[in-house]
Amino acid sequence: MKPAKPDLTPLWVAFKERGDLEARDELILNYAGLVKYIAGRLIVNLSSLVEMDELISCGIEGLIDAINRFDHTRKVKFETYALVRIKGAMIDGLRAMDWVPVSVRQKVKELEKHYAVVENNLGRSATDQEMADALGISVEEFQDLLRDVNLATIVYLEDFLPGDEGGDKSKRVADVIRDDKAEDALSLLELGESKQMLADAISRLPEKERTVVQLYYYEGLTLREIGEVLGLSESRISQLHSKSILRLRGRLSKKKQQMVM
Repeated sequence: MKPAKPDLTPLWVAFKERGDLEARDELILNYAGLVKYIAGRLIVNLSSLVEMDELISCGIEGLIDAINRFDHTRKVKFETYALVRIKGAMIDGLRAMDWVPVSVRQKVKELEKHYAVVENNLGRSATDQEMADALGISVEEFQDLLRDVNLATIVYLEDFLPGDEGGDKSKRVADVIRDDKAEDALSLLELGESKQMLADAISRLPEKERTVVQLYYYEGLTLREIGEVLGLSESRISQLHSKSILRLRGRLSKKKQQMVM
């Protein structure tokens, strides 16, 4: 039998209503395990060049931000609220590290462009064969290319969800995929057309790719765990993830260009 979790309500009241910084520090200590848990799940899909300590450091910043922003009077679990901000802070940290080689980023951009052009011409999602034909390579070479760009696509999707004017990256993919009646609907509305375009693009993904996006970005499953759910290998899930992100970024880039014209 698991021990009961301590009631942290007095700490929330002390910090939020009386500005007690010692209470805030106690809250940080109580929830620090959440940061390590999220870092452990994220790092299994990342390059060996990324250190766990770096993710945890970024995650702690996200935790502090979540504690500072959390409204303890609402009937929302803090862990649910904090997960998005902690993971988001880690992803922002990965971007800042610039750990993806230039050659890989170039491959990602080329694939995005080809997905956008091919699928616009077809009016539907392109198959691997159709993409390979457009690139002038074999299906096997195309799939090798997807493996090459997999690490880069792990953190790219959220680039299409702008933060506020102060650079806040609080709006995440989970905010778009979730469909609950959030009390802070006004703040979600600030995402405007970008949110609607992303939600629409996700809804039009092939079924398996859409499921992978939902399980990875909303449910927080690792690629290995998603493979177990769908009965597919981790490498196959990795490929589905890469294709889904490349399709989404290609479609959204094209839409944004059309809006500017």
